[in-house]
Amino acid sequence: MFIIGIIFICLIGTLLHFTYELSHHNKYVAIFSAVNESTWEHIKICMSPTLFWSIYEIIKYGFNYNFLFAKSICLLSIILLIPILFYSYTFFTKKAILIIDIICFFITVTCSQFIFKYFINLNISSTIAYLSIVLLIIELVAYFILTFKPFKNILFKDPITKKYGIDGHPCEHHHH
Repeated sequence: MFIIGIIFICLIGTLLHFTYELSHHNKYVAIFSAVNESTWEHIKICMSPTLFWSIYEIIKYGFNYNFLFAKSICLLSIILLIPILFYSYTFFTKKAILIIDIICFFITVTCSQFIFKYFINLNISSTIAYLSIVLLIIELVAYFILTFKPFKNILFKDPITKKYGIDGHPCEHHHH
């Protein structure tokens, strides 16, 4: 099921790149889909199917301290790896290259799932568990809010429209 999880996350994440557009800019779809080409929105389309896959993982492992710890570290790895990989290669190429972006996405999904698989089996202390709950809450709040209320920095800036968050969608600025 480990490989199936990676395939599921990759396929759903790829589809989520297009669902906001296909939904005719539905605000509810915007919560879990990419609304522009910013790095944050690419983080989000990796987080969304990872969170969906958590339903299976909860059934398999149980909703316990180990699960909360492993999931918080798994999501943190996505939040860190997407920008690290993207900005590292674009530092040298001076531009985004679609095939490399796709490879970075697949690398991130695979690494985050290996991280989850490693951490789910550790015996963690209650202190680490509580800290991971705080981290998980921060990650989920960011996931739900930052598309609509993004920070004004490079992570959230659409490279095409030069705008941020949902307002960075190419069609959104025509509605204001």
